[in-house]
Amino acid sequence: MSVAERSGSSAPGNWGRWGAEDERGALNLLTPARVRAAVEAVGEGRVVSLAQPLDAGTPVSRGRPPLAHHMVRDAGDYALGGRLLGRSRFAEDVVALGTHTGTHVDALAHVWYDEHLYNGHDQRAVRSSGAARCGADALGPIVARGLLLDVAAEVGVDVLPVDFAIDDTVLERCCERGGGAPRAGDVVLLHTGWMTAHGGDGAAYFAGEPGLVAAGAAWLVARDVAVVGADNYAIERLDERSTGGFPVHELLLRDHGVPLIENLVLGELAAAGAREFLFVATPLPLRGATASPLAPVAIL
Repeated sequence: MSVAERSGSSAPGNWGRWGAEDERGALNLLTPARVRAAVEAVGEGRVVSLAQPLDAGTPVSRGRPPLAHHMVRDAGDYALGGRLLGRSRFAEDVVALGTHTGTHVDALAHVWYDEHLYNGHDQRAVRSSGAARCGADALGPIVARGLLLDVAAEVGVDVLPVDFAIDDTVLERCCERGGGAPRAGDVVLLHTGWMTAHGGDGAAYFAGEPGLVAAGAAWLVARDVAVVGADNYAIERLDERSTGGFPVHELLLRDHGVPLIENLVLGELAAAGAREFLFVATPLPLRGATASPLAPVAIL
């Protein structure tokens, strides 16, 4: 059965492009040839972490549980006469966190509309036991040319105002400033300054955010990007004018199969004036998860 037949409608975006059973979406663009070409972006060999530090104080949005970190064995056990293994002493711990905590990548099962996920997969694949289709385990490693579009610098501010819309016109200006548009298979990262300004204050950080609007998202998918990321919590603009839905998530995740990386730390990358780099990240192969924690790096 074709994708269009399965969904009962004409196939949108990238549906069917990589076959009716595909669950990886635009990450299929990361061919061996493009990965080899991405390595050419490395110059000085400097590695920059793009991940938000994680601890019990990491802000999370309303309705999501905070990170919990518990030691199951520590030095106190030995102070109380714990059993030694020879002379070896060791520590172990347990961490429990939501998959959408801190820097993470949204899997294609995260957001959809009507009754179908990306590629026409039925919404009934997402159950209380997890996502049988389009989960984080379907994503695989991400190695690609990274492209930083410094929107804050283009506007001339350290942090964009909460109601700022990143549309196609803004993205065009960023590319003219930086010297070229995204290429097919690129990981495009948007610097808004929001994480640097508000990342330590959950109330301010989650009160709203500047970000992509539909016109900007459409501009990116027209250039066949593989991934979109930003230094905010939801990629898209959220303010008092938002309708309550997530049109950018719908367009990128559901229609085009483009994973989203949220809560990136981009201040150091922006301060370095980096535009092109090798981007490397590996989602945890969490079967059926709607997202995965991520510790991405940019190699300059």
